[in-house]
Amino acid sequence: MEHFSFNWLDIITAALGLTYILLELRASLWMWVVGFVMQALGIVLYYQKGLYADCGMEFYYLTMTVYGWWRWIKPKANSQKPIAIRHFPRRLVLPWLALTAALWATIYLLLVTLTNSTVPLADSFTTALSIVGIWALAHKYLEQWFLWIAVDVVTTVLYFYKDLPFKSSLYALYVVIAVFGYLRWRRVMRREQAT
Repeated sequence: MEHFSFNWLDIITAALGLTYILLELRASLWMWVVGFVMQALGIVLYYQKGLYADCGMEFYYLTMTVYGWWRWIKPKANSQKPIAIRHFPRRLVLPWLALTAALWATIYLLLVTLTNSTVPLADSFTTALSIVGIWALAHKYLEQWFLWIAVDVVTTVLYFYKDLPFKSSLYALYVVIAVFGYLRWRRVMRREQAT
């Protein structure tokens, strides 16, 4: 483990990340704007720290923030209302599990063969799961919170190891917020379904 150092990008992206997840907890459309800024700064931070999969992931996140914003404001077919919180379709579980495993293996191989990553297994795992997680969030699937809990636990340890104490602390907090997020979203979903 490297020695801890003071890094402004670590602090700023951690603050933006906290704002982002609190907005996500409330299912606020503004989380996509905060996320866009956070990801743009994250590209620089992760590149500096040698977290190449996370760095590459930020480009995907930038695209997904635009898609998520559009998806959340776009009315559903045959309705004037935007999409509501809902369950992940069962028919998609196995295909998305297979896709996640394939992404994990592919990203791992890329990191091992093309970079000097010291944490390819964990970095590729969190990246693969995050690709699926942000897509599920853009579609307002309740179960996206389970994906983020797994990502957040692994990322907490990974970022501590990579000398990103503020981001590591943020991801530890994310675990707690994600549990509350799941419970809140489930409550909102049930209320919306009842009306």
